[in-house]
Amino acid sequence: MANAEIGVIGGSGFYSFLEDVTEVEVETPYGPPSDSLFLGEIAGRQVAFLPRHGRSHGLAPHRINYRANLWALRSVGVKQVLGPCAVGGLRPEFGPGTLLVPDQLVDRTKARTQTFYDGLPLPNGSTSKVVHISLADPYCPEGRRTTLAAARGRDWEPVDGGTLVVIEGPRFSTRAESRWHAAMGWSVVGMTGHPEAVLARELGLCYTSMTLVTDLDAGAETGEGVSHEEVLKVFASNVDRLRTVLFDAVGGLQASETRNCLCAHALDGIDTGIELP
Repeated sequence: MANAEIGVIGGSGFYSFLEDVTEVEVETPYGPPSDSLFLGEIAGRQVAFLPRHGRSHGLAPHRINYRANLWALRSVGVKQVLGPCAVGGLRPEFGPGTLLVPDQLVDRTKARTQTFYDGLPLPNGSTSKVVHISLADPYCPEGRRTTLAAARGRDWEPVDGGTLVVIEGPRFSTRAESRWHAAMGWSVVGMTGHPEAVLARELGLCYTSMTLVTDLDAGAETGEGVSHEEVLKVFASNVDRLRTVLFDAVGGLQASETRNCLCAHALDGIDTGIELP
């Protein structure tokens, strides 16, 4: 099995232009991940790229096998994960093209499996214990600092902190839902940032979200509401810049063997009942 140190969960725009990419199929106890892993090198670091929705974007947000995705990354040696995603802005000042690096997360999904530690048997006969992991601070503080510095180094001033609220999808919010999200003080809304952060923490992985605002959500603007075409258009116009910042962040991340953040110690003293990869 090939190895990688850093994982990136995103679209094909983040790896398809690399000259030397190795495609690796990974089996997990939780079924198949969204796609193969694509291993390459960025800034001297070995990176595993995973298309979140599959290479043809055929998986809706609620159908993504998040457990298999995170397990597959750890199985090839990944210890740190960057998760870029498209979001809607919940405040007028967070318009299209804003890069926001959240420090908090709110889960408003309804039907997603979001733990490895549910006490249910796995196909190999092992059974996890019921384990409760702290998620007071859902994102890696070191990863956030590195990502913010990478954006500033490219003259793209990011929003430092804010709350990402994750909805089930695949539909967009009603205007009333959007206004409620904004009234709660949340910053951006997306469909894929949860349960990635939770599952990464349960595996002792560092996870950092990078959210690109593609639209003002329905309650933050007065037009017809967001459309899928609008999201794709804005994301496409910013993907090169986002990719550059992402790759700079990869190069700036701490060496995995030196990690001493809360993520690295999430499982200290805990018997999960299952053997982690």
